[in-house]
Amino acid sequence: MSDGNFNRSLLPANTFRSGLRAGKSQMRQHALLAFEHTLHTTLPHLSPEEHNRLLAIFHLKLAEAER
Repeated sequence: MSDGNFNRSLLPANTFRSGLRAGKSQMRQHALLAFEHTLHTTLPHLSPEEHNRLLAIFHLKLAEAER
């Protein structure tokens, strides 16, 4: 380590990063539930196929936004 290079496995565990991942996961779940609730309340006449298609599109958009 004296030359400035180090092995990341020698560093202590970073609880901040795991907490950040947990927070992102939790917010993703909240977004999915909110979108599903919105679909049910604003568009109750949707067929199950259309409902699933819109959910799939939303899932893809969330995955793109996480990158």
